[in-house]
Amino acid sequence: MHSREQYLEGVRNEYRNADKKTKTRLLNEARKRTRLNRKVLIGKLAHPAAIRQKKKRGPRQRVYTREVQAALIQVWGWFDYPCGQRLAPALRREIARLRRDKEIICSDAVAAKLEKISPRSIDRLLDREKQLRGLRQNRNPSVHPLLYQKVPVKVASEWDTTEVGNLQLDYVFHCGRSTAGEYVHTLSAADIATGWWEGEPIMGRSQAATKAGMECIRQRLPFRIREIHPDNDSGMINDLLWGYCQEAKIKMSRSRPYQKNDNCWVEQRNWTHVRKVAGYRRLDTAGELAILRELYQSVTLYKNFFQPTIKLVEKIRVAGKIHRKYDEPRTPFQRVMESGQISQAARNSLQARYESLNVAALHRRIEELRDRLWQATEAKNSSEPTGARRRGRGIQVVGTAQRLAQRSTRRRAESQ
Repeated sequence: MHSREQYLEGVRNEYRNADKKTKTRLLNEARKRTRLNRKVLIGKLAHPAAIRQKKKRGPRQRVYTREVQAALIQVWGWFDYPCGQRLAPALRREIARLRRDKEIICSDAVAAKLEKISPRSIDRLLDREKQLRGLRQNRNPSVHPLLYQKVPVKVASEWDTTEVGNLQLDYVFHCGRSTAGEYVHTLSAADIATGWWEGEPIMGRSQAATKAGMECIRQRLPFRIREIHPDNDSGMINDLLWGYCQEAKIKMSRSRPYQKNDNCWVEQRNWTHVRKVAGYRRLDTAGELAILRELYQSVTLYKNFFQPTIKLVEKIRVAGKIHRKYDEPRTPFQRVMESGQISQAARNSLQARYESLNVAALHRRIEELRDRLWQATEAKNSSEPTGARRRGRGIQVVGTAQRLAQRSTRRRAESQ
């Protein structure tokens, strides 16, 4: 572009003093060299080049002055320090009344600016004031910030998958369609190295109930707990459980917030060991809690002694495709026995328990307890009012097949 302007500058004087025939020749040559439109070239060659001078813009005038900021800070305190998005409509509605009652004294110009100020401008003007007053930006801080700083974060890749005794913990809610009220929770624990699983149902998820459930799981495990790893749920990361771990010399770590893969071992068993067994119905009575506890006793034996699991040995990426290599399928009982990390007394106890079990009898017992749990839930739901079931206090009010049957019966009655 600079070279083109230099060329046109040399042609311009000759073009302005030339006759019509010469101008035509010069235009044709300039069009071939610059590839500009003919009318554009006529304008550039017939008139001198315009001298462009960039105007210097001064500093931008401030709209919301110190007087506006001072009045805004005063009103902000009266409204209990809300964010700009909540304060802006309140200002538009209340500024006139505050001036009328002599609560705020300002000029008409300041009042007009306060009534039209945007939420973003409010946050910008109050930013330094928030820092000076030490107001927190986050309205939902963690429940125990100091305790969360003591518990280190650990991701899945940092675990030693050969060390027995590292448990991942999680809650499974049996709330049905509504989380209102108190209901049963399953405290699910899975060992990373062997896949050994233990489940303990508790009513609610208070600190005391969680500690009691953790103690029950600890007593049933055939090995010593080295470390527990819950997610960021405050029901597990609390002072009571922290003190319990300190007394029992158990390490404690936690997952990253909103990263379920950090707890992948127990999350997998939440589906295979809990949801596929107990379902998604609401369990909130003492009878259902007792049946579920008895059911988990059989499920634990069935899964740990007779259900082989496959562990991932390595992953290799070849040409953009991941190839996974797995070990030989073995039950958690076999993995514990082959680990060499439990005492001889524990090995003998496990072997004796295995020889006393019958997989067919265990399977029949599990199905029997599942039927009992279903019947208890059905009896509870049928005794409740229909409106209460619809509000979510009971789940699965009417099945799909039952609804279709009722609808067809009603249509036949209407047609008759």
